[in-house]
Amino acid sequence: MSRGRQVTAAVLIAVAAIVYGVSPLDVIPELLTGPLGFADDLAVLAGAGFAIWKLLSGGKPKPGDAGASTPPAP
Repeated sequence: MSRGRQVTAAVLIAVAAIVYGVSPLDVIPELLTGPLGFADDLAVLAGAGFAIWKLLSGGKPKPGDAGASTPPAP
């Protein structure tokens, strides 16, 4: 996926998560369950944040990162 498409997808995910968060229609409505009703909103926001992070990070370790493999020393 090209970088432009990744950014577009990340923006769309963020907008969808925000729309869900402010929408009065929820899986767990706040009016009936009180503070517990925010659990689904937080789950959607956390999932969106993770999805955006995975999209924009590319999933490939960069040289010099802690997760990058280094050749053994001779």
